[in-house]
Amino acid sequence: MTEQTPGDEHRHVPLPEDSMPTGGVNAPVPVAREATPAVDPRLLVRQEGVKGYLGEFRRRVTSGELGSLPVVLALIVIWAVFGSLNSSFLSAQNLSNLSQQIVGTGMIAIGVVFVLLLGEIDLSVGSVSGLCAAIFAVMNVTHGVNQWVALLSALVGGAVVGLVQGLFFAKVGVPAFVVTLAGNLGWNGVMLQVLGASGTVNLSGKDIVSRLYSTIYGEQAAAYGAAAIGVLLFVGASVLDARRRQAAGVPSRPVLDIALRTAGLAIIAFLAAYTLNQYKGLPLALLIFLIFIVVLDFVLRRTAYGRQVFALGGNIEGARRAGINVAWIRISVFTICSTMAAVGGLFLAAQIQSASQTSGGGNLLMNAIAAGVIGGTSLFGGRGSTWSALLGALVIGSIQSGMNIQGLSNAIQFMITGAVLLAAVVVDSLARRTQRAAGRA
Repeated sequence: MTEQTPGDEHRHVPLPEDSMPTGGVNAPVPVAREATPAVDPRLLVRQEGVKGYLGEFRRRVTSGELGSLPVVLALIVIWAVFGSLNSSFLSAQNLSNLSQQIVGTGMIAIGVVFVLLLGEIDLSVGSVSGLCAAIFAVMNVTHGVNQWVALLSALVGGAVVGLVQGLFFAKVGVPAFVVTLAGNLGWNGVMLQVLGASGTVNLSGKDIVSRLYSTIYGEQAAAYGAAAIGVLLFVGASVLDARRRQAAGVPSRPVLDIALRTAGLAIIAFLAAYTLNQYKGLPLALLIFLIFIVVLDFVLRRTAYGRQVFALGGNIEGARRAGINVAWIRISVFTICSTMAAVGGLFLAAQIQSASQTSGGGNLLMNAIAAGVIGGTSLFGGRGSTWSALLGALVIGSIQSGMNIQGLSNAIQFMITGAVLLAAVVVDSLARRTQRAAGRA
C-alpha cells in the first residue's frame, strides 16, 4: 500500500495487483476506518456530573494543581482556632476592623503579585509606599497644594520609581533583586529628605486620602447592594464568556456549573455584607480594594497583556521566541508594582493619620511579599492571581488580630507569620515537584 500523507485517511488508495486480497480483483477492498475525533476532557467531566467533578478535583490535587485551596484551609483553621480561644475574634466589630486594616498592605501585595508572576521580586515597595505618602502629606499639608494634585503627584511618583527600576532591570540587565534592594535604601533616603527636619507630617483628617480610608456607608443597602452588584457582574461575565465560546465552537461552562459557582459567590458575598452591617456598615476602603482586585484580575486573565505576563513568567525564552516584547512587559510590571505601592502607602498613612520617618518601614515589606506568596502566587513565576493579595492579607491580618486579642507579643507574631510564609513556599515547591512528576510543569 502506498504511504499516506496527513489528511488522506478518507481517500481511496488503489492497491497494486500483487497485493489484492484473495478472491481476485472483484473481492471487496478494506476501507480505512474514519478517524475518531478527539474529545475535550472537560466535556467528559461535565457529562459525568458530580462524579466527574469530584474525579477532576482529585486529579488536580494529586497532580499538584492546588490553586488557592491551601490558603483557604489555612484561613478556616486560623479563624476556628482564634474564635475558639476568644469569641470576640469572630465578632462583627473585629472582622469589620480587620477588613479595613488589611487594605494598605493588600494594595501593595497586588503589585507584588504582578512581579512574582514574572518570577522576580521587588524589595523596594515598602520604601516607595513611604515616599509617596510623604509626597502627598508635604504637598497638601505643608505647602497647601490642592489635595487632588497632591494625590496625583504621589501616584505619578510611584509610577516613575517603578519605571526607573524597570529600565535598569530590563534594559541595563541589573538583576531585579539588586535594583530593588538599592531602591529600598535609596527611596527611603529620598523620603527622609522630603519630610525634612520635622520628620513627621500629620494629616488633617479631612483630606481625600483620609476620607477614602475612614468613610463607612452605614446604610444596610450599601453592603447588600455591593454584594448583589458583584454577583450580577460575575453572572454576566460567565454567561457572556460561555456564549462567546459556544460561538467559537470551543467547550464552555454549562448552565448548572455557572449556577453553582454563582450560588457559592452569593453566599460568601451576602454573608460578608451581613457581618459588616452588624457593626457600622461597608467600609469604602474595602470596596476600593475589591475593585482594584477585580479590575487587575481582569487585566491578567482576559487581556493579551495579562497572557503575556503569565507567558513570560512561565518560560522567558519561549515568550521571547513567540514575539513578546520582554523588556516592555518587565518595565510595565515594575511600574504597576510601584504604583500599587504608592496606593497602599497612602492608605497606610490615612490609617495612622500621618507620614513619618517610619512610614514604609518595620515589617511592611515582608508582610506585602508574604501576602502574595501565602495567598497562592508562586515564587517561581507563571502562576497566581490578584485574589492572592486578599487571601494572603487576610491570613496575616487574622494572625496579628488574633494574637493582639490574646495579648501575645510581637515576637510571637513574627515567628508564627514567618512559619506560615515558610509553609506556603514549601507547599508551592512540593506542588511544582508533583506537577513535574505528572508531566504538567
